[in-house]
Amino acid sequence: APCTNNSFTMASLTAALLKKALPRQIPLAKKEFSSLVAQDLEFPGLPDVSPEPAKATEASVTTLPSGLTVVTEGACSTSTVSITYPKAGSGEEALDEAGAAHINKCMGFKSGSDMSTLYIMRTMEMAGGVPFTKADRYSATLGYTANRETATSILGMLAVDSSFELWDVRDAKKHASLEAEEASTSAQIMLTENLFAAAYGPQTSAGRSFFMSTPPSSDLIKSFRARAYGMNGAVLTATGVSDHTAFCAEVSEILKDSPAGTADKSDAFTYIGGESRVSAPSAGYAHVALAFESTATSAVANVLKQALSIAGMEAGVEAFATKGLVGLYAGSEDGAGLVDSMMNTLGAVTPDVIKRAKTLAKFEALMALDGGSQTLAETMTASVLESGSFSGPAAIAKEYDGIADSAVSSELSAMVKKKPSLAAIGDIGLVPYHADIKL
Repeated sequence: APCTNNSFTMASLTAALLKKALPRQIPLAKKEFSSLVAQDLEFPGLPDVSPEPAKATEASVTTLPSGLTVVTEGACSTSTVSITYPKAGSGEEALDEAGAAHINKCMGFKSGSDMSTLYIMRTMEMAGGVPFTKADRYSATLGYTANRETATSILGMLAVDSSFELWDVRDAKKHASLEAEEASTSAQIMLTENLFAAAYGPQTSAGRSFFMSTPPSSDLIKSFRARAYGMNGAVLTATGVSDHTAFCAEVSEILKDSPAGTADKSDAFTYIGGESRVSAPSAGYAHVALAFESTATSAVANVLKQALSIAGMEAGVEAFATKGLVGLYAGSEDGAGLVDSMMNTLGAVTPDVIKRAKTLAKFEALMALDGGSQTLAETMTASVLESGSFSGPAAIAKEYDGIADSAVSSELSAMVKKKPSLAAIGDIGLVPYHADIKL
Protein backbone atom coordinates (compact mmCIF):
# COMPACT_ATOMS: atom_id res chain seq x y z
CA ALA A 1 0.00 0.00 0.00
CA PRO A 2 2.73 2.60 0.83
CA CYS A 3 4.39 1.88 -2.52
CA THR A 4 1.09 2.36 -4.32
CA ASN A 5 0.38 5.65 -2.57
CA ASN A 6 3.89 6.90 -3.23
CA SER A 7 3.61 6.04 -6.95
CA PHE A 8 0.25 7.82 -7.15
CA THR A 9 1.74 10.87 -5.41
CA MET A 10 4.71 11.06 -7.76
CA ALA A 11 2.48 10.68 -10.84
CA SER A 12 0.17 13.42 -9.63
CA LEU A 13 3.10 15.72 -8.93
CA THR A 14 4.57 15.11 -12.39
CA ALA A 15 1.25 15.82 -14.08
CA ALA A 16 0.83 19.01 -12.10
CA LEU A 17 4.28 20.25 -13.05
CA LEU A 18 3.70 19.51 -16.74
CA LYS A 19 0.33 21.27 -16.64
CA LYS A 20 1.93 24.31 -15.09
CA ALA A 21 4.87 24.33 -17.54
CA LEU A 22 2.85 23.94 -20.73
CA PRO A 23 0.72 26.79 -22.08
CA ARG A 24 -3.03 26.30 -21.83
CA GLN A 25 -3.50 26.92 -25.53
CA ILE A 26 -1.06 26.37 -28.39
CA PRO A 27 -1.05 29.59 -30.43
CA LEU A 28 -1.65 29.14 -34.16
CA ALA A 29 0.68 30.80 -36.63
CA LYS A 30 -0.77 34.14 -37.60
CA LYS A 31 0.28 36.30 -40.52
CA GLU A 32 1.81 39.57 -39.38
CA PHE A 33 1.54 42.67 -41.54
CA SER A 34 4.90 44.27 -42.10
CA SER A 35 6.29 46.86 -44.44
CA LEU A 36 9.85 45.70 -43.83
CA VAL A 37 9.61 41.98 -44.65
CA ALA A 38 8.42 40.56 -47.96
CA GLN A 39 5.21 38.53 -47.87
CA ASP A 40 6.89 35.33 -48.97
CA LEU A 41 9.17 35.52 -45.92
CA GLU A 42 6.40 35.83 -43.32
CA PHE A 43 6.34 32.04 -42.91
CA PRO A 44 9.95 30.92 -43.52
CA GLY A 45 9.08 27.24 -43.11
CA LEU A 46 6.71 27.18 -46.08
CA PRO A 47 7.58 26.96 -49.80
CA ASP A 48 7.96 30.21 -51.69
CA VAL A 49 4.69 31.59 -53.00
CA SER A 50 6.51 32.93 -56.06
CA PRO A 51 9.28 30.42 -56.83
CA GLU A 52 11.80 30.93 -59.60
CA PRO A 53 10.28 29.61 -62.85
CA ALA A 54 11.71 26.44 -64.33
CA LYS A 55 14.22 26.91 -67.12
CA ALA A 56 13.74 25.42 -70.56
CA THR A 57 16.48 23.25 -71.98
CA GLU A 58 19.19 25.27 -73.69
CA ALA A 59 22.12 23.43 -75.19
CA SER A 60 25.69 24.37 -75.99
CA VAL A 61 27.78 22.52 -78.57
CA THR A 62 31.57 22.53 -78.94
CA THR A 63 33.88 20.44 -81.12
CA LEU A 64 37.23 19.78 -79.43
CA PRO A 65 40.56 19.57 -81.31
CA SER A 66 40.38 15.79 -80.99
CA GLY A 67 37.25 15.77 -83.16
CA LEU A 68 34.99 14.92 -80.22
CA THR A 69 31.76 16.96 -80.14
CA VAL A 70 30.55 17.94 -76.67
CA VAL A 71 26.92 18.95 -76.17
CA THR A 72 25.51 19.96 -72.77
CA GLU A 73 22.43 21.51 -71.23
CA GLY A 74 21.92 22.90 -67.73
CA ALA A 75 18.21 22.60 -66.89
CA CYS A 76 17.92 18.89 -66.08
CA SER A 77 17.79 18.02 -62.38
CA THR A 78 19.90 14.88 -62.87
CA SER A 79 22.88 14.24 -65.10
CA THR A 80 23.22 11.67 -67.85
CA VAL A 81 26.66 11.58 -69.42
CA SER A 82 27.10 9.43 -72.51
CA ILE A 83 29.51 9.03 -75.38
CA THR A 84 28.27 7.78 -78.75
CA TYR A 85 30.52 6.27 -81.39
CA PRO A 86 28.86 6.52 -84.83
CA LYS A 87 31.29 4.04 -86.36
CA ALA A 88 30.73 1.31 -83.75
CA GLY A 89 27.42 -0.05 -85.05
CA SER A 90 27.14 -3.43 -86.71
CA GLY A 91 26.75 -1.67 -90.06
CA GLU A 92 30.49 -0.94 -89.89
CA GLU A 93 31.55 -4.55 -89.44
CA ALA A 94 33.65 -6.31 -92.04
CA LEU A 95 32.39 -9.68 -93.29
CA ASP A 96 34.51 -11.67 -90.83
CA GLU A 97 33.71 -9.30 -87.93
CA ALA A 98 30.00 -10.18 -87.74
CA GLY A 99 28.99 -9.96 -84.08
CA ALA A 100 31.91 -7.74 -83.03
CA ALA A 101 29.67 -4.69 -82.47
CA HIS A 102 27.39 -6.63 -80.13
CA ILE A 103 30.24 -8.12 -78.10
CA ASN A 104 32.02 -4.77 -77.84
CA LYS A 105 28.78 -3.31 -76.49
CA CYS A 106 28.92 -5.98 -73.79
CA MET A 107 32.58 -5.02 -73.13
CA GLY A 108 31.50 -1.61 -71.84
CA PHE A 109 32.94 -0.69 -68.41
CA LYS A 110 35.22 -3.75 -68.37
CA SER A 111 38.86 -3.77 -67.19
CA GLY A 112 41.26 -1.28 -68.75
CA SER A 113 43.48 1.74 -68.11
CA ASP A 114 44.95 -0.02 -65.03
CA MET A 115 41.49 -0.44 -63.51
CA SER A 116 39.61 -3.68 -62.94
CA THR A 117 35.96 -4.24 -63.78
CA LEU A 118 35.21 -4.47 -60.06
CA TYR A 119 36.94 -1.15 -59.35
CA ILE A 120 35.14 0.59 -62.20
CA MET A 121 31.71 -0.63 -61.13
CA ARG A 122 32.42 0.06 -57.46
CA THR A 123 33.52 3.61 -58.26
CA MET A 124 30.34 4.17 -60.26
CA GLU A 125 28.23 2.80 -57.43
CA MET A 126 29.91 4.94 -54.77
CA ALA A 127 29.16 8.04 -56.84
CA GLY A 128 25.55 7.01 -57.32
CA GLY A 129 26.04 6.35 -61.03
CA VAL A 130 23.88 3.90 -62.98
CA PRO A 131 25.80 2.72 -66.08
CA PHE A 132 24.24 1.68 -69.39
CA THR A 133 25.44 0.50 -72.80
CA LYS A 134 23.58 0.33 -76.12
CA ALA A 135 24.39 -0.54 -79.70
CA ASP A 136 22.59 -1.11 -82.98
CA ARG A 137 23.41 -0.99 -86.69
CA TYR A 138 24.23 2.71 -86.64
CA SER A 139 26.24 3.40 -83.47
CA ALA A 140 27.22 2.34 -79.96
CA THR A 141 26.73 4.29 -76.74
CA LEU A 142 27.97 3.93 -73.19
CA GLY A 143 27.18 6.25 -70.34
CA TYR A 144 25.69 6.67 -66.88
CA THR A 145 23.09 8.63 -64.97
CA ALA A 146 24.00 10.25 -61.65
CA ASN A 147 23.38 13.26 -59.44
CA ARG A 148 24.53 16.57 -60.85
CA GLU A 149 26.99 16.99 -57.98
CA THR A 150 28.84 13.71 -58.63
CA ALA A 151 28.42 13.21 -62.37
CA THR A 152 31.73 14.74 -63.44
CA SER A 153 33.71 12.88 -60.77
CA ILE A 154 33.29 9.58 -62.65
CA LEU A 155 33.72 10.99 -66.14
CA GLY A 156 36.99 9.08 -66.41
CA MET A 157 35.06 5.78 -66.46
CA LEU A 158 34.05 6.63 -70.03
CA ALA A 159 37.70 6.95 -71.03
CA VAL A 160 38.72 3.41 -70.07
CA ASP A 161 40.77 1.80 -72.82
CA SER A 162 39.78 -1.88 -72.62
CA SER A 163 42.61 -4.30 -71.90
CA PHE A 164 40.55 -7.29 -73.09
CA GLU A 165 41.25 -9.51 -70.11
CA LEU A 166 40.39 -13.13 -70.86
CA TRP A 167 37.65 -13.28 -68.23
CA ASP A 168 36.07 -10.05 -69.45
CA VAL A 169 35.97 -11.27 -73.05
CA ARG A 170 34.53 -14.58 -71.88
CA ASP A 171 31.79 -12.81 -69.89
CA ALA A 172 31.03 -10.45 -72.77
CA LYS A 173 30.61 -13.32 -75.21
CA LYS A 174 28.34 -15.12 -72.77
CA HIS A 175 26.30 -11.97 -72.21
CA ALA A 176 25.96 -11.43 -75.96
CA SER A 177 24.91 -15.05 -76.43
CA LEU A 178 22.18 -14.71 -73.79
CA GLU A 179 20.89 -11.53 -75.44
CA ALA A 180 20.87 -13.24 -78.84
CA GLU A 181 18.97 -16.18 -77.41
CA GLU A 182 16.43 -13.83 -75.82
CA ALA A 183 16.06 -11.88 -79.08
CA SER A 184 15.30 -15.09 -80.98
CA THR A 185 12.18 -15.57 -78.85
CA SER A 186 10.78 -12.13 -79.72
CA ALA A 187 8.68 -11.98 -82.89
CA GLN A 188 9.08 -8.19 -83.07
CA ILE A 189 12.88 -8.32 -82.90
CA MET A 190 13.07 -11.10 -85.45
CA LEU A 191 10.73 -9.19 -87.77
CA THR A 192 12.99 -6.14 -87.48
CA GLU A 193 16.08 -8.18 -88.28
CA ASN A 194 14.37 -9.71 -91.30
CA LEU A 195 13.20 -6.32 -92.50
CA PHE A 196 16.78 -5.02 -92.57
CA ALA A 197 17.81 -8.18 -94.42
CA ALA A 198 15.09 -7.52 -96.99
CA ALA A 199 15.98 -3.84 -97.34
CA TYR A 200 19.77 -4.14 -97.61
CA GLY A 201 20.53 -7.77 -98.37
CA PRO A 202 21.19 -10.54 -95.82
CA GLN A 203 24.91 -10.77 -96.63
CA THR A 204 25.69 -7.07 -96.17
CA SER A 205 26.77 -5.51 -92.89
CA ALA A 206 23.52 -3.50 -92.78
CA GLY A 207 21.33 -6.50 -93.56
CA ARG A 208 22.99 -9.11 -91.37
CA SER A 209 21.42 -9.71 -88.00
CA PHE A 210 22.85 -7.67 -85.15
CA PHE A 211 22.62 -10.83 -83.00
CA MET A 212 25.05 -13.53 -84.15
CA SER A 213 25.04 -17.04 -82.71
CA THR A 214 28.74 -17.59 -83.47
CA PRO A 215 31.05 -14.85 -82.12
CA PRO A 216 34.13 -13.68 -84.04
CA SER A 217 37.62 -14.30 -82.71
CA SER A 218 39.04 -12.17 -79.93
CA ASP A 219 41.52 -10.60 -82.35
CA LEU A 220 38.68 -9.45 -84.62
CA ILE A 221 36.77 -8.06 -81.64
CA LYS A 222 39.86 -6.08 -80.64
CA SER A 223 40.51 -4.79 -84.16
CA PHE A 224 36.90 -3.63 -84.52
CA ARG A 225 37.08 -1.73 -81.23
CA ALA A 226 40.41 -0.13 -82.14
CA ARG A 227 38.91 1.10 -85.41
CA ALA A 228 35.43 2.12 -84.21
CA TYR A 229 35.87 3.46 -80.67
CA GLY A 230 37.80 6.67 -81.33
CA MET A 231 37.24 10.26 -80.25
CA ASN A 232 37.22 11.67 -83.78
CA GLY A 233 33.57 11.95 -84.81
CA ALA A 234 32.18 10.78 -81.46
CA VAL A 235 29.58 12.77 -79.52
CA LEU A 236 29.75 13.25 -75.75
CA THR A 237 26.44 14.42 -74.29
CA ALA A 238 25.79 15.61 -70.74
CA THR A 239 22.61 16.87 -69.11
CA GLY A 240 22.46 18.96 -65.95
CA VAL A 241 25.76 20.75 -66.63
CA SER A 242 25.70 24.42 -65.60
CA ASP A 243 29.12 25.49 -66.96
CA HIS A 244 29.69 24.26 -70.51
CA THR A 245 33.15 25.81 -70.89
CA ALA A 246 34.49 24.30 -67.66
CA PHE A 247 33.00 20.92 -68.56
CA CYS A 248 34.68 20.97 -71.98
CA ALA A 249 38.01 21.75 -70.34
CA GLU A 250 37.57 18.83 -67.95
CA VAL A 251 36.61 16.50 -70.79
CA SER A 252 39.69 17.53 -72.79
CA GLU A 253 41.95 16.74 -69.85
CA ILE A 254 40.34 13.42 -68.89
CA LEU A 255 40.03 12.06 -72.42
CA LYS A 256 43.37 13.33 -73.74
CA ASP A 257 44.88 9.81 -73.85
CA SER A 258 41.83 8.11 -75.37
CA PRO A 259 42.13 6.47 -78.81
CA ALA A 260 41.99 9.14 -81.51
CA GLY A 261 40.14 7.25 -84.23
CA THR A 262 39.91 8.41 -87.83
CA ALA A 263 38.06 11.20 -89.57
CA ASP A 264 36.65 8.85 -92.22
CA LYS A 265 32.92 9.15 -92.71
CA SER A 266 30.70 6.08 -92.56
CA ASP A 267 29.38 4.88 -95.90
CA ALA A 268 25.63 5.09 -96.38
CA PHE A 269 23.74 1.81 -96.52
CA THR A 270 22.83 0.73 -100.05
CA TYR A 271 19.12 0.06 -100.32
CA ILE A 272 18.05 -2.98 -102.37
CA GLY A 273 14.38 -3.58 -101.61
CA GLY A 274 13.77 -7.32 -101.34
CA GLU A 275 11.98 -9.91 -99.26
CA SER A 276 12.65 -12.02 -96.19
CA ARG A 277 10.19 -14.64 -94.95
CA VAL A 278 10.28 -17.05 -92.00
CA SER A 279 7.42 -19.54 -92.05
CA ALA A 280 6.30 -20.87 -88.69
CA PRO A 281 2.69 -22.11 -89.01
CA SER A 282 2.68 -23.34 -85.42
CA ALA A 283 2.95 -19.72 -84.23
CA GLY A 284 -0.70 -19.17 -85.13
CA TYR A 285 -0.04 -15.51 -85.94
CA ALA A 286 1.43 -13.57 -88.85
CA HIS A 287 3.66 -10.50 -88.47
CA VAL A 288 4.23 -8.42 -91.60
CA ALA A 289 6.29 -5.27 -92.21
CA LEU A 290 6.49 -3.26 -95.41
CA ALA A 291 9.17 -0.55 -95.66
CA PHE A 292 10.42 1.98 -98.20
CA GLU A 293 13.68 3.87 -98.53
CA SER A 294 13.42 7.45 -97.26
CA THR A 295 15.97 10.23 -97.69
CA ALA A 296 13.94 12.79 -95.70
CA THR A 297 15.11 14.47 -92.51
CA SER A 298 14.10 12.80 -89.27
CA ALA A 299 11.47 15.50 -88.67
CA VAL A 300 9.74 14.92 -92.03
CA ALA A 301 10.02 11.15 -91.53
CA ASN A 302 8.36 11.47 -88.11
CA VAL A 303 5.51 13.49 -89.58
CA LEU A 304 5.08 10.87 -92.29
CA LYS A 305 5.09 8.13 -89.66
CA GLN A 306 2.30 9.87 -87.76
CA ALA A 307 0.32 10.46 -90.95
CA LEU A 308 0.49 6.79 -91.93
CA SER A 309 -0.45 5.73 -88.39
CA ILE A 310 -3.54 7.96 -88.50
CA ALA A 311 -4.51 6.71 -91.95
CA GLY A 312 -4.13 3.06 -90.95
CA MET A 313 -5.61 3.25 -87.48
CA GLU A 314 -8.99 1.71 -88.30
CA ALA A 315 -7.36 -1.13 -90.25
CA GLY A 316 -4.93 -1.95 -87.42
CA VAL A 317 -1.90 -0.74 -89.37
CA GLU A 318 0.91 1.02 -87.50
CA ALA A 319 3.75 3.06 -88.98
CA PHE A 320 7.41 3.27 -88.00
CA ALA A 321 10.42 5.32 -89.00
CA THR A 322 14.12 4.68 -88.56
CA LYS A 323 17.20 6.02 -90.22
CA GLY A 324 16.74 5.54 -93.96
CA LEU A 325 13.44 3.66 -93.74
CA VAL A 326 9.76 4.46 -93.26
CA GLY A 327 7.27 1.64 -93.18
CA LEU A 328 4.12 -0.08 -91.96
CA TYR A 329 3.42 -3.01 -89.67
CA ALA A 330 0.35 -5.19 -89.21
CA GLY A 331 -0.46 -8.58 -87.78
CA SER A 332 -3.31 -11.07 -87.68
CA GLU A 333 -3.96 -14.75 -87.03
CA ASP A 334 -3.83 -15.85 -90.67
CA GLY A 335 -2.16 -12.88 -92.42
CA ALA A 336 -4.89 -12.55 -95.02
CA GLY A 337 -5.43 -9.01 -96.23
CA LEU A 338 -2.55 -7.47 -94.25
CA VAL A 339 -0.63 -6.27 -97.30
CA ASP A 340 -3.84 -4.95 -98.88
CA SER A 341 -4.53 -2.93 -95.72
CA MET A 342 -1.03 -1.48 -95.88
CA MET A 343 -1.42 -0.52 -99.53
CA ASN A 344 -4.75 1.16 -98.77
CA THR A 345 -3.10 3.07 -95.92
CA LEU A 346 -0.47 4.48 -98.29
CA GLY A 347 -3.25 5.96 -100.40
CA ALA A 348 -5.27 7.35 -97.50
CA VAL A 349 -2.93 10.18 -96.46
CA THR A 350 -4.93 13.38 -97.07
CA PRO A 351 -4.02 17.04 -96.44
CA ASP A 352 -6.12 16.98 -93.25
CA VAL A 353 -4.25 13.89 -92.04
CA ILE A 354 -0.90 15.59 -92.68
CA LYS A 355 -1.93 18.62 -90.61
CA ARG A 356 -2.89 16.38 -87.69
CA ALA A 357 0.31 14.41 -88.14
CA LYS A 358 2.46 17.54 -87.90
CA THR A 359 0.90 18.40 -84.53
CA LEU A 360 1.36 14.87 -83.21
CA ALA A 361 4.96 14.65 -84.43
CA LYS A 362 5.85 17.97 -82.82
CA PHE A 363 4.22 16.89 -79.57
CA GLU A 364 6.13 13.59 -79.61
CA ALA A 365 9.44 15.39 -80.22
CA LEU A 366 8.85 17.91 -77.44
CA MET A 367 7.72 15.25 -74.97
CA ALA A 368 10.97 13.37 -75.61
CA LEU A 369 12.77 16.32 -74.01
CA ASP A 370 10.71 15.80 -70.85
CA GLY A 371 11.11 12.04 -70.63
CA GLY A 372 14.03 12.03 -68.19
CA SER A 373 17.69 12.88 -68.48
CA GLN A 374 18.64 9.76 -70.45
CA THR A 375 15.91 10.31 -73.04
CA LEU A 376 16.92 13.96 -73.28
CA ALA A 377 20.55 12.95 -73.82
CA GLU A 378 19.52 10.54 -76.58
CA THR A 379 17.54 13.29 -78.33
CA MET A 380 20.44 15.73 -78.10
CA THR A 381 22.88 13.14 -79.45
CA ALA A 382 20.63 12.20 -82.36
CA SER A 383 20.25 15.86 -83.32
CA VAL A 384 24.00 16.48 -83.26
CA LEU A 385 24.72 13.36 -85.31
CA GLU A 386 22.15 14.40 -87.92
CA SER A 387 22.63 18.16 -88.15
CA GLY A 388 25.69 18.98 -86.05
CA SER A 389 23.72 21.07 -83.55
CA PHE A 390 20.97 21.08 -80.93
CA SER A 391 19.31 24.27 -79.73
CA GLY A 392 16.36 23.25 -77.57
CA PRO A 393 12.57 22.97 -77.56
CA ALA A 394 11.96 26.30 -79.29
CA ALA A 395 14.09 25.26 -82.26
CA ILE A 396 12.41 21.84 -82.42
CA ALA A 397 8.95 23.42 -82.43
CA LYS A 398 10.04 25.86 -85.12
CA GLU A 399 11.43 23.03 -87.26
CA TYR A 400 8.15 21.12 -87.19
CA ASP A 401 6.09 24.26 -87.74
CA GLY A 402 8.21 25.00 -90.79
CA ILE A 403 7.50 21.66 -92.50
CA ALA A 404 5.28 22.29 -95.50
CA ASP A 405 2.42 19.89 -96.15
CA SER A 406 3.70 19.52 -99.70
CA ALA A 407 7.10 18.30 -98.38
CA VAL A 408 5.39 15.40 -96.59
CA SER A 409 3.17 14.44 -99.55
CA SER A 410 6.14 14.71 -101.93
CA GLU A 411 8.23 12.41 -99.75
CA LEU A 412 5.40 9.88 -99.64
CA SER A 413 5.04 10.01 -103.43
CA ALA A 414 8.79 9.53 -103.91
CA MET A 415 8.84 6.60 -101.46
CA VAL A 416 6.12 4.54 -103.07
CA LYS A 417 7.82 4.84 -106.46
CA LYS A 418 10.72 2.77 -105.11
CA LYS A 419 10.83 -0.96 -104.53
CA PRO A 420 9.34 -1.91 -101.16
CA SER A 421 10.97 -4.24 -98.66
CA LEU A 422 8.78 -7.02 -97.28
CA ALA A 423 9.40 -9.03 -94.11
CA ALA A 424 6.98 -11.67 -92.87
CA ILE A 425 7.29 -14.22 -90.07
CA GLY A 426 4.91 -16.69 -88.46
CA ASP A 427 1.86 -18.29 -90.09
CA ILE A 428 2.34 -16.47 -93.40
CA GLY A 429 0.81 -18.87 -95.88
CA LEU A 430 -1.71 -16.23 -97.00
CA VAL A 431 0.76 -13.33 -97.13
CA PRO A 432 1.55 -12.46 -100.77
CA TYR A 433 5.09 -12.55 -102.07
CA HIS A 434 7.14 -9.47 -102.88
CA ALA A 435 6.70 -9.92 -106.63
CA ASP A 436 2.90 -9.89 -106.27
CA ILE A 437 2.75 -6.50 -104.55
CA LYS A 438 1.44 -3.86 -106.91
CA LEU A 439 1.83 -0.20 -105.91
